Amino acid sequence: MHRNAPRNAPRRSKTVRNTLACAAVALPVLLVAGCSSDSDQDKESDSPSASASKSPTVAPAKFKELPDSCKSLGKKTVKDLVAGTKNASGKRVGSGDTNDSNSCLWSGLDKYDYRQLTLSLKRFDSDPAIGSGDKRAADYVKLQADEKTSNKDNRNIKESEVSGIGDQASSLGYETKKTDTKGKAEEYRAERLIARTANVVITVDYEGAGFESAKKPSADEMKKKAEKAAKEAVTQIK
Repeated sequence: MHRNAPRNAPRRSKTVRNTLACAAVALPVLLVAGCSSDSDQDKESDSPSASASKSPTVAPAKFKELPDSCKSLGKKTVKDLVAGTKNASGKRVGSGDTNDSNSCLWSGLDKYDYRQLTLSLKRFDSDPAIGSGDKRAADYVKLQADEKTSNKDNRNIKESEVSGIGDQASSLGYETKKTDTKGKAEEYRAERLIARTANVVITVDYEGAGFESAKKPSADEMKKKAEKAAKEAVTQIK
């Protein structure tokens, strides 16, 4: 049997051959161009956008540390405000990092006149997410005032601005009742003075009562002596 000879493949025309040759040359060029384009896009994606907003910045906090509140008032001042105290050096209140906040308490009974003084210091650092130390301290001043005005046990509240103490200061005078260990209610006169110097807040809580037949102190006396303590404490912030 005879095998049929394979048919010869049709010859391509000259025009077709030229087209295929051009395509073969163009393909590597396109591949190179494609890689180059991808690379450029990657570089652009790695670089920060020109329109991207800058991170918010805040002024650095002025004060980096706090003094010891128990050492912020001289013993002469303590004895003037808290007559009859048996510990003019004061008693530390609370715990934790004393460079962020610390408080000191003095109390004393002079015959039937009772006085109690608390000095609290609190420092705020600057934080781009929540504001400068000064702003945070100013917000805290308001919170300290609200703490007393929102308490229903406090009566006859009188609030006023005070000049000459730090960057800003306010005073809240009020009356309240406290029950002693025997269950007897006593009338107290109290004063809260809040002062801010840059990023530090000084809070003075001063209370007084007259036991037995003694009268409770006047509002004017409490206000003046609370201011005296705050003025002295401010000078210790450095």
